[in-house]
Amino acid sequence: MPAPALSRTLVAEGAPRGGLAALCITQTTGWGVLYYSLIVGVRPISEETGWDPALVTGAFSAGLLVSATAGIAVGKILDRTGPRALMTGGSLIGVLALILVGLAPNLPVFFAAWLVAGTAQAAVLYQPAFTVISRWYGPARVRPLTVLTLTAGFASTIFAPLTAALTSAFGWRVAFIILAGIMGIITVPLHARYLNRNWAPTTSGTPATDHRVMMRAVRRSPEFLGLQALMVLLCLALYTVTLNIIPVLMEKGADYTTAALGLGLVGAGQVGGRLLFAAIPTGTRLPVIAGTAACAVLILAALPGPVPLLISAGMLAGAVRGCQTLLQATIVGDRWGSRNLGTLQGIFAAPLTAVTAIAPALGPAIAAWLGTYTAMAYAMAVATGTAAFLAVVERLARGSRAG
Repeated sequence: MPAPALSRTLVAEGAPRGGLAALCITQTTGWGVLYYSLIVGVRPISEETGWDPALVTGAFSAGLLVSATAGIAVGKILDRTGPRALMTGGSLIGVLALILVGLAPNLPVFFAAWLVAGTAQAAVLYQPAFTVISRWYGPARVRPLTVLTLTAGFASTIFAPLTAALTSAFGWRVAFIILAGIMGIITVPLHARYLNRNWAPTTSGTPATDHRVMMRAVRRSPEFLGLQALMVLLCLALYTVTLNIIPVLMEKGADYTTAALGLGLVGAGQVGGRLLFAAIPTGTRLPVIAGTAACAVLILAALPGPVPLLISAGMLAGAVRGCQTLLQATIVGDRWGSRNLGTLQGIFAAPLTAVTAIAPALGPAIAAWLGTYTAMAYAMAVATGTAAFLAVVERLARGSRAG
């Protein structure tokens, strides 16, 4: 049985002048400070404190898992109150978290600080921003979503060297406190100025009780759960392979420098994928993206070389990751409309956020179990192939229901 339709229409409420530009700036800053700063800081933090690098990275992953869980509550709050108070408050929590990181006297406090940062991530990064864009632009949201994700894609380009420079000049503790100040100065006033205080009142005549029943039916429906499982499988495979592409390439003959370049070009591929996303017809996006992912990962697994061809396959996988981000941003609204989009988006995205947190560690674990990173890539090729098959089946089923 298909999921009941709450309102399969995306209604544009209208974006404030400068709203998209403000979100682009706050997303770039948020990703740079709350995500990429610790990736850059792992080594200097470990060297100064003596904490195991795996434990430092583990604090970051734990924060991402908190973000996945908190995202469900964030979505509900976003629907109920609008984005201004939520995302402004999230920015303030992020500032507090980064100050705690810089002041952490021991590893447990450092862990706790990143758990607080995970709450901030849930309130200010892509998921609430995707909902805001969808409410502002309605059916025309793909272009502004593309602009947003392309701009935020430069977060690592800006903040990775900035974090490294601050750490070299002042030490990692002062660097994180300075980053906290940057986040506060940039994101708090922009969120407070440009985000809606409340959403426009709904014009639906559905009683609140009936609407809650329908929402519950959607969340539990085979259509919603099946789509969510498919996207989790696709996301897990793509991130596990691309985040571990350096050892994959080195097993096939690349030196470390070339393999690291391959990882960097995965990011370049993401930019290309986001630019191409709008050209894929809406109804075929899921099978096309999943099918392309299966091809890219299979090439990485099956071919022994040459290395440039393998790097090209990595770029293709990166392009699919770029498309997958925009697919995740749009598919819930495409299927179930804009009413309570934040709630459904938060529930839908929670396991996807969780798998991105475990993917960096999952690759080495699977490689150790199966014996090689190439075998790990084969396993992920099976996962993406399964996702592609399920996507085709789901597309045919939807076509049959529509007919």
